[in-house]
Amino acid sequence: MKKEFPFSQNRTRLSTVLQTAGKLVSIDDAERALELERDVAAKMLSRWVSQGWLVRVGPGLYAPVPLDALTTLQVIEDPWVLVPALFDPCYIGGWTAAGHWDFTEQIFRSIFVFTSCPVRKKLQTYHGTEFVVKHTKEVSLFGTKTLWRGGAKVSISDKHRTIIDMLDTPETGGGITHVFDCLKAYLKDQESDTNQLLDYAARLGNGAVFKRLGFLAEQLGVETLLQPCRDGMTTGNAKLDPSIASSRLLKRWNLWIPKQWA
Repeated sequence: MKKEFPFSQNRTRLSTVLQTAGKLVSIDDAERALELERDVAAKMLSRWVSQGWLVRVGPGLYAPVPLDALTTLQVIEDPWVLVPALFDPCYIGGWTAAGHWDFTEQIFRSIFVFTSCPVRKKLQTYHGTEFVVKHTKEVSLFGTKTLWRGGAKVSISDKHRTIIDMLDTPETGGGITHVFDCLKAYLKDQESDTNQLLDYAARLGNGAVFKRLGFLAEQLGVETLLQPCRDGMTTGNAKLDPSIASSRLLKRWNLWIPKQWA
């Protein structure tokens, strides 16, 4: 039998929902905690938003408003907690992961997310935070670590996968020049592992990764990477950075190189 609560017990009902849901509240949480029909639970959450007790932070997703919050923008202190609720199955990667692993001191305003869910818009904003979202196959959701942020379980690409993703699509790392700087920082890191790097590149299955990695390793004088990268190359030509016009074809890497890299 479904429970029915008088309107005067709204605060009690909200407390019951929060005990079940935690930091973020979904319609499913309210439906389950109060044993209500889904449409009734959705209307209740909407009413709590209008009363200033909750704030909507995403589609069907809400956060409680602390009593001492000056504005509803203070509700989510760490926007990373929104990522699994909004985009799962997913992980944080690209320039955001590079910053987390101290491969760069450059600050990016947006949070980069890889998800196997359909992506209708590359740029999405929730609760004042911009997310850059890229679709990836579910089979490619490997090489991640789990972090706990504000009570939420968040996946992030590990150090090796972060580099491989940026070599796969330099745009995810803020462009090839920044990716090059991140690669240099990675190779100096105590946990760097070129064998793991090559394994992830092979699993991802994009021959352009080997071409870019081989070329950049050559610039850095990392001899141990050169032959494995040649072995992993495909026959077609790729661009060092697809977003930059490239005029010179470097045949030993089957790579089109921009003027500034020639």
